[in-house]
Amino acid sequence: MNDMANWMVGGSAAMQAIRDLVDKVAPTDATVLISGESGSGKELVAQAIHARSARGSGPFLGINCGALPPTLIESELFGFERGSFTGAGRSHAGMVERASGGTLFLDEVTEMSADMQTRLLRFLETRCFFRVGGTQEIRTDVRVVAATNRSPVQAVRDGSLREDLLYRLAVFPIALAPLRERGDDVVLLAEHFLNEINARNDTAKVFSSGARQTLREYRWPGNVRELKNAVERAYILCEHELKLQPMNLHAAASTDVVSHEDTDGICVPIGSSLAEAEQWLIEATLAHWAGNKNRAAKTLGCSLKTLYNKLAIYGQQHQGMETHA
Repeated sequence: MNDMANWMVGGSAAMQAIRDLVDKVAPTDATVLISGESGSGKELVAQAIHARSARGSGPFLGINCGALPPTLIESELFGFERGSFTGAGRSHAGMVERASGGTLFLDEVTEMSADMQTRLLRFLETRCFFRVGGTQEIRTDVRVVAATNRSPVQAVRDGSLREDLLYRLAVFPIALAPLRERGDDVVLLAEHFLNEINARNDTAKVFSSGARQTLREYRWPGNVRELKNAVERAYILCEHELKLQPMNLHAAASTDVVSHEDTDGICVPIGSSLAEAEQWLIEATLAHWAGNKNRAAKTLGCSLKTLYNKLAIYGQQHQGMETHA
């Protein structure tokens, strides 16, 4: 299963509703506006719409409208003619032109400047455009799918999105639910990512029952992207024969961790007990020193005997959790 299929993993009602919407809109040429939090899979949904359409064999080109300055985004989208500005030594076809016969994905479309929104609106109405510095009008056959991590209605209210452009973009709106509202999809996705890593490395690591509980309880502000990174880091931190532990996921998933070249950190969720915080710190320190208990004990400021005693207790707890899993 490739990355484009990741968005389909899950059996929640929210995910099934999105699949149904994609199946309905894909065969059409309707312009689609996908909204959802950062990391929720907006581009993957756009790719799925493209792949299921009659344009699936054509190009799929994407641009992040918030990553380029206004002076560049126009030439990237619509292209330019030779000599139209300093450095334009040759004519260049923009994404709108190169995506003809396929799909153009406009990510973070609400970050476009007002001038560019006006130009985009005209293109959506006519499917015609001029290259920068050009005098010949060009027509192209391209489907537009746009995305934003903001509320489109709120973007109109605060003046960052033209209302008439919203109407043109949101012919068929799709709103993605954040991962925290998708129930056990988080566990299914985590297992999917872990299976992919196991397959690449010929290993058979699994989640502990405690880790599964952590997956369900953590709110995942970075959504699917954060989950994928968390699983990969937890995999790296664990020895081959160990289960993946909740502390690995908390450490990997936290957006508040501050890392330096030779240090790392963990984030302890509010509501954790002192015993849980101590365990996560001990296990994270041990993982940092690649299992070297002498170094870990010295870093923690405790005796080697105390460290062994603590690890023995944690081992009994993990064994009990797996027995009752």
